[in-house]
Amino acid sequence: MSRPFNFSAGPAVMPEEVLRTAAAEMLDWHGSGMGVMEMSHRGKEFISIYEAAERDLRELLAVPENFKILFMQGGGLAENAIVPLNLSRGGAMDFVLTGSWSHKSLQEAGKYGQAREAATAQDTGFHSIPAPSSWRLSDDASYVHICTNETIHGVEFQALPDLQALGCQAPLVVDFSSHVCSRPVDWLRVGLAFGGAQKNLGPAGLTLVVVRQDLLGHALTACPSAFDYTLVAEHQSMYNTPPTYGIYMAGLTFAWLKAQGGVAAMEARNEAKAKLLYDFIDGSQLYTNPVDAAVRSRMNVPFFLRDEALNEAFLAGAKAAGLLQLKGHKSVGGMRASIYNAMPLEGVQALVDYMRAFEQRA
Repeated sequence: MSRPFNFSAGPAVMPEEVLRTAAAEMLDWHGSGMGVMEMSHRGKEFISIYEAAERDLRELLAVPENFKILFMQGGGLAENAIVPLNLSRGGAMDFVLTGSWSHKSLQEAGKYGQAREAATAQDTGFHSIPAPSSWRLSDDASYVHICTNETIHGVEFQALPDLQALGCQAPLVVDFSSHVCSRPVDWLRVGLAFGGAQKNLGPAGLTLVVVRQDLLGHALTACPSAFDYTLVAEHQSMYNTPPTYGIYMAGLTFAWLKAQGGVAAMEARNEAKAKLLYDFIDGSQLYTNPVDAAVRSRMNVPFFLRDEALNEAFLAGAKAAGLLQLKGHKSVGGMRASIYNAMPLEGVQALVDYMRAFEQRA
């Protein structure tokens, strides 16, 4: 019997091959006599796991050599504090508000410096992204923060802004938690990118930070040592005990991604999955998606039933059909299908088939 299709926004579906490998290695990793959770993070066995994971991720995302890859803890939410602790120098920071997560980032950063709103899509219900030419960027900003994929509101930057073309010399900070490894990254436009692993990379508990080396060395004195990017980089992400099992699971996921053809192949798959679902919604009389078509997320597809009295019946029928975790975020309601890298096209087709049958019965 096949597993249900899990559309959770995170923690989210993982590749079945990765889960099976982890299960097979749970008690004994490669003849070591230990499971990965039992290993010393400084032992040769785990060091080999860590090095392979870092190497594969650098290859997958084409991360330049002048960027450090850090495996940390705390999730994207903690990075909302850790980034300003490292980069703000206690001064101004610009934020582009495109949904709930970028708004949380602005609020948290205000504890460590002057967090400024450079642009907002709130007047559209966060169903669009303000054009970069309209952003009100500060001359003295230490960085400009964007969330390139908003999981709740379902908007996604289809290209990174070129801050230099806008006359801004500040580095771009990118929260790419919910679409990392789903599409390439233009590192020439990025100073730092961060993301929680639990959507596209592995289980909750691991946080990825990719930071340009010239941005290191400016942490506020109040920054906890374990969160000082310079110390973390100098100790190869092992200044404190890292999330070892999360790194291992992410490493298995990176290997799986390489076997699928890498990020370019995943991007093509993600485009096909998103098109299938959005095309059905747009042609439906029952379902609707309010997001500007030019910035719709490939990863998180919010949709609404025009008759909300049908919501509970829809969810109950979906669960019976093996389609799980489709309820939308409590702040916006409706439904949401998260179709990350590990969600196969067959899962999206099964969802569309169910949605079509439900509409015919409604």
